Amino acid sequence: MELINALAVLTLLAWLLVGWLHIYHLIRFFQLEEYKANRYFKVLWRLPPERRFIFLTFAALLVTFSVFVIFSMQAAAIQGRPDFTPVLTILIVSVGLAMALLFLRPKSQDAKQKFNATPRARRLLSTAWVLVAAIPLFLIAISHGFDYFPGNFPLLVVLTGSLMLVLSPLYLPLANLIMWPVEESTRRYYLRLARQNLQRSGATVIALTGSYGKTSTKHYLQHILEGKFRSLMTPRSYNTLLGISRVINDVMAGDERYDYFIVEAGAYIPGEIARICQLVKPQISVVTTVGPMHLERFGSLDNIVKAKYEIIEALPKDGVGVFNADDLRVLGMAQRGYPQTRLLVTQQGAKDANLAATDVQMTAEGMIFTVTDTRTNEQQSMSMPLYGEHNVTNVLLAMAVAHHLGMTLTEIAARVATLKPAEHRLVRTVHPNGIIVIDDAYSANPVGTQMALKVLALQGSRQRVVVTSGMFELGAVADEENQSLGERIAAVATHVLLIGEKQTAAVHRGLDKVGFPADHIYVVGTIEEAIAIYQGFLQAGDTLLVLTDLPDTYA
Repeated sequence: MELINALAVLTLLAWLLVGWLHIYHLIRFFQLEEYKANRYFKVLWRLPPERRFIFLTFAALLVTFSVFVIFSMQAAAIQGRPDFTPVLTILIVSVGLAMALLFLRPKSQDAKQKFNATPRARRLLSTAWVLVAAIPLFLIAISHGFDYFPGNFPLLVVLTGSLMLVLSPLYLPLANLIMWPVEESTRRYYLRLARQNLQRSGATVIALTGSYGKTSTKHYLQHILEGKFRSLMTPRSYNTLLGISRVINDVMAGDERYDYFIVEAGAYIPGEIARICQLVKPQISVVTTVGPMHLERFGSLDNIVKAKYEIIEALPKDGVGVFNADDLRVLGMAQRGYPQTRLLVTQQGAKDANLAATDVQMTAEGMIFTVTDTRTNEQQSMSMPLYGEHNVTNVLLAMAVAHHLGMTLTEIAARVATLKPAEHRLVRTVHPNGIIVIDDAYSANPVGTQMALKVLALQGSRQRVVVTSGMFELGAVADEENQSLGERIAAVATHVLLIGEKQTAAVHRGLDKVGFPADHIYVVGTIEEAIAIYQGFLQAGDTLLVLTDLPDTYA
């Protein structure tokens, strides 16, 4: 009996090991989905490896439950001491089953977006790990009194171990719920500290939002302003409430003062931008575009418009709103009449625009255009080492802010001439082997991909290769937009590598629809497979466009 119980304990440890490792794997998805349980569960169901593992754990539970019932019934019918040989066999099989699941579980070592071990994530992971052990032990403890036969403890271990693994996706949301009072208290503390630090810095806040272009516009505005002012921007794509508060607390904790703080505000649901604005209290707000990006999460374009307009509603009456008048939905925001000072920009001749770009041309070196201040009729020639008409609009928005803050068009032009693209956004590089690489991996939207393909067409290379995983989070229009992407790719590319068969099915249909050569289409599972293929035929002078890299939650 002692041997049986000892082996039962080892069996439980084997199941716990699998559970702990799987929780560590899952927390990355929970973190990427900002600790929102509904989004986290959707991701797990969307990804084939995660869904397959859920089915495997259910199968393991079914097997162990069936064995538990059979042996319980058998033991109840036996008078006297039962034969423990079957129990020993079941324990050995259970250990083997746990080890099999250990090797069959999804792995994270090739993930593009790694787990970020923040203090909150570590607290959450620790709590989930405790639950992984506590719940099976609790079930065993309360069930041990039902003495069907002397060997019930080993079989309970087998049953609860497999049940624990089936429930493993639930442990993180449960741990998050348990830790909510701690996290809410911590959140309020850091937000209060951020308000104090921001106020002490003396910075005027400039907030930006939009479906596309907000990160690029933020970078361009920072580059222009730092030529004359002391300005600070939120780095990379830090655009959530806690991300912004962390930047403030990390950078503004000292006594340094700033003229301007440029904040990028992102959202997945109405209300998120409003909460960001409650923290930073912008004096100037910029809206770049409104489109179907994140439509899957918002549910409708009306909800997206409502969410983006929160950045304008948060302005004081003497604040300044800056709008892209070429986007009809953004223009509609400006036409609501708030605030009193509204600046509009256009490159399509929109009425009442303050800054207008004309004679826009895209060359192999970048964009050239003329900017007119329609209030004074002052004109200024501009050239910038950036590509795409959408970047002209982004730069115009940044110029409108800088011009309002006192910079002349001549001063602005000098800064624009030295602009650099934001990371992974139409970055053109000529490698030592002569191959041209255009990195536009972060432009997973219809406007960005269209501009990227125009840049590819300008290269005039013998071979023009596109690597894409399609566009995501477009909701009901995803298939239509991705098929259109395939058709546009076919017009300029010589070879196409599609990452993810299911995700790129609509892109593939678009390629087929216009008769793109089937032997020049490669469907692969990972970016590593794509690299291995194109390295086999790319030569000096050829161009590679890396378009819309698929995030881990869609891989």
